[in-house]
Amino acid sequence: MALSEDLLAVLACPESKEPLLYFAAGEDGKQADAAFLLSPGSRLRYRIEGDVPVMLVEEAERLEAKEVDRLVKRAEALGIRAAGNR
Repeated sequence: MALSEDLLAVLACPESKEPLLYFAAGEDGKQADAAFLLSPGSRLRYRIEGDVPVMLVEEAERLEAKEVDRLVKRAEALGIRAAGNR
């Protein structure tokens, strides 16, 4: 099950307050069980457990800038836009 559009419209990174990129089917676009949210501004990757995003900065994975750039390019290739810009 994917996160609802209503929920995505109000979610933002707790650290940067910026919209998030929602990888609903994971990074490869084929694995719904690998879904996550990405905040490019704060370089945080938030996991989703049982269709519930874990939006705690201390629980998020902090990524290197190079990895964030790669994921942003992957999001563009998959047609993923920032959650607040739908």
